[in-house]
Amino acid sequence: MTLHGKSFIAGSLGALGGKAFRAENPATSEQLAPEFHEASEAEVARALEASATAFGEYRTRSGAERAKLLEVIAEEIEKLGDALLQRANAETGLPIARLTGERARTCGQLRLFAQVAREGSWIDARIDPALPDRQPLSRPDLRRMLIPLGPVVVFGSSNFPLAFSVAGGDTASAFAAGCTVVVKAHRAHPGTSELVAGAIVRAAAACGLPAGVFSMIHGGGATVGIAMVKHPATTAVGFTGSHTAGRALFDAAVARPHPIPVFAEMSSINPVFIFPGALRERGAAIAQGLLASFTLGAGQFCTKPGLVFAVRGVDTDAFITKLSELVRAAPNATMLTRGIRDTFQENRAQITGVAGVQPLAAGTNAADTARTEGQPSVATTTVKNFLANPALATEAFGPFTLVIVADTLEEFSACARTLDGQLTATLHGNEDDLASARRLIGTLEQKAGRVLLNGFPTGVEVSPAMNHGGPYPATTDVRYTSVGTAAMLRFARPVCYQSLPDGLLPDALKSANPLGLLRLVDGQPTRQPLESK
Repeated sequence: MTLHGKSFIAGSLGALGGKAFRAENPATSEQLAPEFHEASEAEVARALEASATAFGEYRTRSGAERAKLLEVIAEEIEKLGDALLQRANAETGLPIARLTGERARTCGQLRLFAQVAREGSWIDARIDPALPDRQPLSRPDLRRMLIPLGPVVVFGSSNFPLAFSVAGGDTASAFAAGCTVVVKAHRAHPGTSELVAGAIVRAAAACGLPAGVFSMIHGGGATVGIAMVKHPATTAVGFTGSHTAGRALFDAAVARPHPIPVFAEMSSINPVFIFPGALRERGAAIAQGLLASFTLGAGQFCTKPGLVFAVRGVDTDAFITKLSELVRAAPNATMLTRGIRDTFQENRAQITGVAGVQPLAAGTNAADTARTEGQPSVATTTVKNFLANPALATEAFGPFTLVIVADTLEEFSACARTLDGQLTATLHGNEDDLASARRLIGTLEQKAGRVLLNGFPTGVEVSPAMNHGGPYPATTDVRYTSVGTAAMLRFARPVCYQSLPDGLLPDALKSANPLGLLRLVDGQPTRQPLESK
């Protein structure tokens, strides 16, 4: 498939006059063809103005029509075949097997959101019928539901070129909610982004939707990205990436004359607390699971466990010895970009350079700079040193973890209280261990968006019950998730209709319930119709 290197602007291609750049294969340092061209300010404005115009029509489309769009996008992505996987592999260094699984996840979540949109009850329809005879005051007829926000700007992420990028969860959930989308493609995988964007454009056309329902723009985050956030047509932003970039977008959004929400998933070190009984019974297995988790994808998962807490003792010593052996035998892995690799090395050096931190082990082979490799490593320190040095809680986005050894179990809670907001927190323990863990769990509930038992956090299921979010700086809005069907709620807002006649109400709130939705009527869930006004 021939790549053109242009932005997609509401059904047409952007110009070639903008600043040119190329993707780089991180495994070979090869500059990849073709050149891609940054969008101009005029093209950014045209994309968002077209998005606003298209929103006026798309917001009225039924849940079934939105579902059809999502399903056709999935079909069009699958039709790209091996060409998509090969380009993604060349731009990211991620193995074909990993990318094959990620493509399946991407198409699976598109179809999952389609199911939710088609069924429709996610809009949370609530009806309190009029009580004209109520004393001392009558009650008017009140009907409430969620409606789509408007044009959504989505930023593709570096570490998931498919599942968190052009047709990823942010785009899928925005389309399902009835919003139009303008994507800022990630500069590290522009060819992958172009292929997927083309699939979305074809799907929108096949579904008879206005061209402005989707655009994809190339450019830098500090220039084009900020311009997209500041444009008055933008009503919300979805972002997955670094704390620095996410905070810049958030600050730009709240500084607008009319501030808008930014749903940014940013920084997390995902602590793991291992209780003595668990180490005694299965310390070697925990060490193997931990290694697999913090080196998965070269440690470039937002849920990578970066801090591990254990209580001093012979079982902890054996665990550390086993983990060190495993790390020394672990292979290096190509990281996504040279910049990510360099930042990882800087942050790891900052952590291991703190007095009282002892490097334990690293992969046997030195990292190959030409292959942009990250070398697996592990270090250790004491709770006292950890509490005295906040820099030890810095995220090192790559294959590294820090083991903190406590003198008592009570120190687990003390350490947990000092942590910033997290995406996840994990406990390993047997039944006896967990009898004393209630206080720690209570602390972790206030610190993390997902609390795990006897597992590892790098698996994020795409399902209705999943929560992928957490207190700042894990995200900019602790109330929402970026994974799972509840992600749609980010891109909708409630409207209450008071005393409107049935003919002026949305179908979801009409007395006959023509959509067959599950609604809350007088506080009770039901699909039964009401008598017409």
